[in-house]
Amino acid sequence: MKAFIRSAACISPQETFGDDFLTRIVEYEGIRLKAIEPGYKEFIDPKQARRMSHVIKMGIAAAKKCLADGAIEIPGAIITGTAYGCIEDTVNFLTRIIEQQEELLSPTAFIQSTHNTVAAQIALLLQCHNYNLTYVHKGVSFESALTDALMLLNEDEANNVLVGGTDELVDACFKILTRLGLYKRQPINSLDLFKEPTKGTIGGEGAIFFLLNNQPSPHDLAELSGLKVLYKPQNIGGEIDAFLSDNSLNVSDLDLVVTGRNGDTKNDEVYHELANSIFQNVPVANYKHLCGEYPVSTSFALWLAANILKRRTVPEIIMENGSVSMPRKILIHNHYLRKYHSLMLVSAV
Repeated sequence: MKAFIRSAACISPQETFGDDFLTRIVEYEGIRLKAIEPGYKEFIDPKQARRMSHVIKMGIAAAKKCLADGAIEIPGAIITGTAYGCIEDTVNFLTRIIEQQEELLSPTAFIQSTHNTVAAQIALLLQCHNYNLTYVHKGVSFESALTDALMLLNEDEANNVLVGGTDELVDACFKILTRLGLYKRQPINSLDLFKEPTKGTIGGEGAIFFLLNNQPSPHDLAELSGLKVLYKPQNIGGEIDAFLSDNSLNVSDLDLVVTGRNGDTKNDEVYHELANSIFQNVPVANYKHLCGEYPVSTSFALWLAANILKRRTVPEIIMENGSVSMPRKILIHNHYLRKYHSLMLVSAV
């Protein structure tokens, strides 16, 4: 299964929402990267925006910009992936239950606390009555949404599929995940994330949407040529070889490998092993020092790869080793919590 990426829009801790492609890198001191939000007036009525949480506004803005860039008004389907959902509204609703002793509760926070709220709000604003689904599959939520989109396109059930990954990191969630050991205990410069690996990583958030089509056009960013999700693979090197073989490729055909390194010593072991084995002759890049770690961060990696192939340039800030000029084939390999591995093959058009 494959699809052509007609357009993409990205809200992240970097200035990625405009036309610039990582020309000015934003550095962070600490262990948490917050999304740089655009002005929402262009995308959402201010009266409605006041009642929307952080992640809903990000998702709607990214989705609308993606559709505008792809010159599409109504998509054939809307599919999102999220692990945390609208966690800000969930926290607010639960807090009000306690503070107001379960009395006189406003329904707004409850209605907007469900995981499918972003996709639903996009459909409501667009008056889109087509296929609409949200996947909540932990570290492969975005990949699950992509898989559904590829099946719809492959079976001609829909065209111009809008697919995205959204997750926010609110204070309550950040504190809990820090206590559980996901994040580092000491502040760090985000661009130094890989220089001195220690336990834990840095948190991130974002909303990234793609418009996928099963027919090529002159304006496509790239082609999503392959996708595979793995759960606790015993031999990830062998799985990568098999994935490339299924797409009639060898490791030597790759121009760049984008990995999900996040600065955590345990997390990054598999990436070091692969870099010293099957990828030892392939340039390797990383991306989580730019967007942070969160369950659907692979949506940022796909946005990054698609723009690299469209613009024929590789930002120096992402390179770990080697150099690349005029890349044609990019492999994205990420895992979340050493359980959920995903592989995405992105090709130039």
